[in-house]
Amino acid sequence: NGAICIQPCSPSFHGETSFVCEDRKWQMLSDACASLDVQSLFQVRIRPCISCPFLHVCSITMIFFSGKHFGAGNQSCQADFSCIIPDILSSPAIPGNIADIVELLKKISRLLSENVTRGKMQSYSRIANHILNSSIISSWAFIKDRNAGSILLDSVNLFAGKLLLRNGSESIQEPFIATKGYSIHRNTSGKSFDFSMEFNSTSNITGHVVIPEDQLQRLPRASKAISVAFPTLGAVLETNQPGPAFVNGMVLSVSLPEELQNILLTFEKLNKLEQVGAQCVGWHSAERRWDPRACEVRAHTVTAVVCVCAHRRRTYRSFSILMAPAVPRSSVLDYITRVGLGLSIFSLVLCLVIEAVVWHHVTKTEITYMRHFCLVNIAASLLVADVLFILAAIVHNTALNYQLCVAATFFLHFFYLALFFWMFTLGLLILYGLLLIFFKITRSVFLAAAFSIGYGCPLVISILTVAITEPKNGYLRSGACWLNWYETKALLAFIVPALSITVMNLIVVVVVVVKTGRSSVGEGFKSQDLSSMIRVSKNVALLTPLLGLTWGFGLATIINSRSLAFHVVFALLNAFQGFFILLFGTLLDRKTREALRMNCLSSRQRWGLEK
Repeated sequence: NGAICIQPCSPSFHGETSFVCEDRKWQMLSDACASLDVQSLFQVRIRPCISCPFLHVCSITMIFFSGKHFGAGNQSCQADFSCIIPDILSSPAIPGNIADIVELLKKISRLLSENVTRGKMQSYSRIANHILNSSIISSWAFIKDRNAGSILLDSVNLFAGKLLLRNGSESIQEPFIATKGYSIHRNTSGKSFDFSMEFNSTSNITGHVVIPEDQLQRLPRASKAISVAFPTLGAVLETNQPGPAFVNGMVLSVSLPEELQNILLTFEKLNKLEQVGAQCVGWHSAERRWDPRACEVRAHTVTAVVCVCAHRRRTYRSFSILMAPAVPRSSVLDYITRVGLGLSIFSLVLCLVIEAVVWHHVTKTEITYMRHFCLVNIAASLLVADVLFILAAIVHNTALNYQLCVAATFFLHFFYLALFFWMFTLGLLILYGLLLIFFKITRSVFLAAAFSIGYGCPLVISILTVAITEPKNGYLRSGACWLNWYETKALLAFIVPALSITVMNLIVVVVVVVKTGRSSVGEGFKSQDLSSMIRVSKNVALLTPLLGLTWGFGLATIINSRSLAFHVVFALLNAFQGFFILLFGTLLDRKTREALRMNCLSSRQRWGLEK
């Protein structure tokens, strides 16, 4: 029971089928057999430019449909990529083909979502409609990637959000997906979208979206609103949802300007029995689940439900997104992140300024030079990472540019890893000072080793991560410019090194505690115990933020990613890490304080003489 059997597909298909043994019978687990070849339908190649008069390095991205460059010999493909539709519509809607088409739509959304014309949207909708037909929805249950429905929803939203509106409106209707868009401004009366769509061969279903007039008054300029209706997608999204609830209406997706905060949605019920209750929910793309906090019920009848839904675009994401696959929504986390980021950046800049001022006074010996060199690189890495964290949020929430998001994620990954590896270097330096007293290393050897560990290791890990996962479109997670978790587990390229270094630095602290806690010869027992306790407490307090031990709380957010308490503790400790580095690494260091005092006195004397 529970055994897995994998069988190859028949000769005319590629892929494999998986079965699981349940109650002594083989049950199909997933079916990845496909007849479509997505690689031949959609290819992206990069080649060097033949001549670029103003650039030293450049490249041309060529997009191929059906094995042909879409700009050469087939102008219709350049306009609306219609040349791939016959192959797709003629393919059987089996699980393997559905998965490939979802991947194709995802690629189109990311690489061809600029200037989405009516023709492009029609072609895109026809492809999506093929895999949303009510007659084949049951096939989705056997797709290997259980998040395929959420990926499709994200891809459609991204593509439809760039739709160009002719004469202020646009409407594109297919039986199982419909897109409507309107130009809106503050003088517009309440704008609405009405959908009436086929659910199956015997019944239709309706949906209604209303933007209240008081919300339109918030608009500072003319904008656009796009809505997409999916009558059958709810059955796909609910397949891996726990509990007895089911989607009892169509799925309505709305893309609005960020100034608009609330909208009204009316859903006709599929099951109109009186005893059937209703709960308004929103789809949380990052956590891949229905979120009841996104909406609330305004009115409820036997046939329909009116929902009020909050439409907010969050500029910042809490720090716990760096460690946890899922992040609970919380205004407390947002507030901690904003305040902590501001204080952290200010503290790190101040730390680097102080280090620059006192550098010649505090680096007279080899060991102090090495310590302060590590401290400066720890502060610099965290400062750059904090700034990139803000830029990554801005890129995702405003530009929505995929290439920029990849670049932001790469450098964010690199500098956070650099932070940990420099902390690891500091830990090794502490062990060297405690255990290898008679073994001396030169400054040049230390610098070579420190740079190799501090920046070389992170660079290798970052490059390997993007090189392995990006060709599969599995580098970024849905909903943020950060490493993917659900599809490729790219986030492990950050979690594993970070937690490994945290554990190793914890061992360093234990060694420090053991070495400094030993009795001093000739001291009385009471004074000995007291001084020993003070030394141990001071060393633990100093080393905990400098060696990154607070990141160990990230393990709790991985084990239980739904717990708000774990995320709050983790966000508090790490959002203020820059302040801790300033306090424990610089301000509480006796030699640094003395150097600052001497510098201030000499500055006063110099100022007095000049006066």
